[in-house]
Amino acid sequence: MPPFFSRECATVPRVRNTKELLRITAVCRQQQFSHDKRLTLTELRLRLVALRHLTGRHEHFSVIIFSSFITVYFLEIMRLIQYVMLLFVFCFFSLLNYRLYYSHLLIPKLSLVCGRGHALPMMTNETPVDPYIFTTDLLPLDPRFLPPLANGLLGWRVYGDIMHMGGVYNGEGGDCHRANLPCPLAVRMDLDEVEKAGHLQHSYSLDTHTGIFTHSLRTVSVIASQSLYTHRHHPNLLVMEVLLIRQGTSREPITIKLDSRFTPQSDDIVFHSEPDYKGASYIQGQTTTAEVSGGVCPSVHIVWTPITPSLTLLPDQAQSRWGFVVAVAGSQDSVQAHYDTALELMANGNLRPSHLRAWEELWAGSTLELTGPDDLSRALIGCMFYLLSAFPSLHEAPGHFGGVSPGGLSNGGSGQDYWGHVFWDQDTWMYPSIGLFYPQLARAVLEYRVRTVDGAKDNAEKQGYKGLKFPWESAVSGREVCPEDIYGQQEIHINGDVTLAFQHYLYLTQDMSMFTEGRGSEVIWGVADYWVSRVTWSAEEQNYHILGVMPPDEYYYNVNNSVYTNTVAKFSLEFAVELAALLKYPAPREWQQVADKIKIPFDQKQKYHPEFDGYKKGQFVKQADTVMLGYPLGLPMTPEVRRNDLEFYEAVTDPGGPAMTWGMFAVGWLELGEVEKAGHLLQKCFKNIQGPFQVWSEASDGSGAVNFLTGMGGFLQAVLFGYTGFRVQKDCLAFAPSIPDDITQLCIRGISYLGNKMDWLVRGQEVYIILREGAKHAGNTKPCALQVVLKNSGTKIPLIPGKPVTFPRESGMICKVDGALSCWPM
Repeated sequence: MPPFFSRECATVPRVRNTKELLRITAVCRQQQFSHDKRLTLTELRLRLVALRHLTGRHEHFSVIIFSSFITVYFLEIMRLIQYVMLLFVFCFFSLLNYRLYYSHLLIPKLSLVCGRGHALPMMTNETPVDPYIFTTDLLPLDPRFLPPLANGLLGWRVYGDIMHMGGVYNGEGGDCHRANLPCPLAVRMDLDEVEKAGHLQHSYSLDTHTGIFTHSLRTVSVIASQSLYTHRHHPNLLVMEVLLIRQGTSREPITIKLDSRFTPQSDDIVFHSEPDYKGASYIQGQTTTAEVSGGVCPSVHIVWTPITPSLTLLPDQAQSRWGFVVAVAGSQDSVQAHYDTALELMANGNLRPSHLRAWEELWAGSTLELTGPDDLSRALIGCMFYLLSAFPSLHEAPGHFGGVSPGGLSNGGSGQDYWGHVFWDQDTWMYPSIGLFYPQLARAVLEYRVRTVDGAKDNAEKQGYKGLKFPWESAVSGREVCPEDIYGQQEIHINGDVTLAFQHYLYLTQDMSMFTEGRGSEVIWGVADYWVSRVTWSAEEQNYHILGVMPPDEYYYNVNNSVYTNTVAKFSLEFAVELAALLKYPAPREWQQVADKIKIPFDQKQKYHPEFDGYKKGQFVKQADTVMLGYPLGLPMTPEVRRNDLEFYEAVTDPGGPAMTWGMFAVGWLELGEVEKAGHLLQKCFKNIQGPFQVWSEASDGSGAVNFLTGMGGFLQAVLFGYTGFRVQKDCLAFAPSIPDDITQLCIRGISYLGNKMDWLVRGQEVYIILREGAKHAGNTKPCALQVVLKNSGTKIPLIPGKPVTFPRESGMICKVDGALSCWPM
């Protein structure tokens, strides 16, 4: 068989027609291509099409095909010459595509280009509907479940007359809440009465590829579309675009109405009108009350394109487009500069394209897709979209990020969705998935915590302790803003949750700059000092106790030795010692002493972890608490104990509790190989997803916080860390893939580890990995040389950029190659 007709010819990354490629592949693999068979016209055509796609070259192929047909029909003796000619053509173009071609030979499957030009086996989902586009003919009856649009700085719910800006709060202490800002894009599109006379069709769609919400109206005479988006690259901008396209032969003017609910007023800010700026309306003001007594009230400036009550397509126009822009900033110079940028982008036709490119870049580095149940696929895409929307631009300068609240930037006014405060939800539930894809965005979370260090120190002093006490509810200053004192005083596990995020960041990136000039060491060591001052020595039990706390399970308070709280305290102290050694800092002896001697409640007789001292098996619990010892905390325990914890607490967990709970149970069962049971528990999460735009509610009955990013974060972790078995450890990224039968393949693109970007595919009993070449947004550190080490066989497989590898689906780890110690900067 000529080498260029081997089965590798099926690996054609440039092909776009999957069905034709499958047919080409089938013919290529039949024995009729052996030397003793006559080359038929059809077979030759298929070979040439495969070769054409393989090389990506299109020049002169019609001539080649024609001459080849003449050869087959009339010149049998030219058959050998034909082989030689095709071999020459193939070799010539293969040299030009050498790197691309040989990057696919290692995978004897159909391939596609994923990420930035790197190949994994093809996702074979033939679903005709794009799972990234959520479409409906009817909007949800409850406006809370309209899609939120955000970009890490600005956020609002479509059609809503209120928007929010990150870091802008009003009210002091427990009265602090996100300041409601008036949104000029609170506009609904409709047709005038004349146009409504005919057949009228509405459709609404959220395209998560692009972050654009579109309302379309269609009649026999016009197609009208209203598009809304928060700009992904220029975060100070909101945009509305209206497009009218004439249908049919009528040349009458066509008018649409723009019904606005906008009023330039707010309960939180006293706005003053300013002179128009370049034809745009302009208001500015300050919040009425600072977060801290004597503090500065933030300023807000809003400039927007005036919105007319109607738009008309003139008789001589086939179509027309209008653009409306809102710029929001903290000063006059800044808001005017951002509005100028918007005008320039509009003039250059680059306003929407620059937004689309930013979303394309985000998705290229953080994709989680599967071939399996449609509802699961849509749920994962929705979770990723809303979570990415809560984080800043990849190109935004550090220092402006205001953290992530449970309901995101679209929510959080007074008395609503936890008032826009930042909880452990950010560090424990949302951060891990983002950290696995984008170290830069993960670092923004850590930098937010660093900026609140002074407030955390004040919190500790007020409670009579040393070090840092991060607030249970945080705004800008880091001082406690929880309306009810008991949570701020007792739910102290937040300290350990914050340090665990820092620890994972270091293990994923080895970016020591975050802990030196980035001041991360102040956080870690300040928390360690707090724990040492907070514990009490028990002479009776000969260990340290933490008394009077509220565990994550908020049905209980003023309990002693919460097993979750004590465990995160232990790990915080151990990490403080580890970091001190790396930075050659003299760690106090007490850090290690308390870590070694702190009590971790355990029932030796029943082989399970009681939630706290005095907890009786069978007592009702609110949410995931003790089950989080295994993941994300990683407390060592036997499979028997892990199983007992899961079984005991699953039976008594409130079925109406918060949405993130069942994801943690699913991860636990996946650790034990109970894939079906994990899937059953994960199904419970779907009750919290409110269609058609995949917006989550905190509770399964639709109550509680909306756009509940905490629940989305837990759900993502169940797949991203559960089905893959990913565990972030000191010297490796461990994995143990396990997927249910109804998922035929799981594809994850953009995993970041030690300065590298990786694409993964789990299919059947095989795992495919490719290390990207020249990966962007993989962290601040120089890429380390990596290898796969399989647990059972000990096989080591080096990961070479651009070269895919395949291995059996089993446990293992990604780690530095032997001897690659220089990746630790000192």
